[in-house]
Amino acid sequence: MRYVVSVNGEDHAVTLGGGGVSHAGAPVAAHLEGARPGTPIRLLTLDGKVHSVLARREGGRGRYTLWIDGYRYEVEALDERTRAIRALSIDTEKSAGPAPLVAPMPGLVVRIGVQVGDAVTAGQALVSIEAMKMENELRSKSAGTVKAIRVSAGTAVEKGTILVELE
Repeated sequence: MRYVVSVNGEDHAVTLGGGGVSHAGAPVAAHLEGARPGTPIRLLTLDGKVHSVLARREGGRGRYTLWIDGYRYEVEALDERTRAIRALSIDTEKSAGPAPLVAPMPGLVVRIGVQVGDAVTAGQALVSIEAMKMENELRSKSAGTVKAIRVSAGTAVEKGTILVELE
C-alpha cells in the first residue's frame, strides 16, 4: 500500500508491503515494538538506529503528533486514494471568509490587541491567554477585518471558545 506522509508540511512517498518498507523508492529496514508494557512509548528501529516514539492521534483522519527522540513532528499519513479524494473535495469547497480565532485551550484572557473594525494580517497577535501559568499569544491565521470580539480581558474561556470573528 502506498502512502503520502506529510511531516511538518513536507510530503514523503512511503510504501508498505510484503517486501517491507520503502521511502522514495529506496528500501528501509524498519521495525516497531513497545518499549514497556503499559506505556505509550514505542521503539522504532530504522536502518539499525533505535528511536523512542510517542504518538498522539490528532483531529482528522491520519493526523498525528509524534515526539521522536524529544523532537515534535506534525504528521499526516494518507493512502494515495484518500489523499486524491480529499484534494478533489477541497478544490470544490467554497471559502466563507477568514476563520475566527478560537481558544486552543482553556485559560484566562489577559489582553486583547485589536478592536472591532481593525484590519489584521496573517500572523498578527490578536489575543493573549494565560494557561498553565504561561502566557500564550494567539495569532490570526489569515488577513481580514475584525468583525466582533466575543471576550474581554479577565474572561475565563474553555477550549473551542470563539474569541475574535474576522470578515
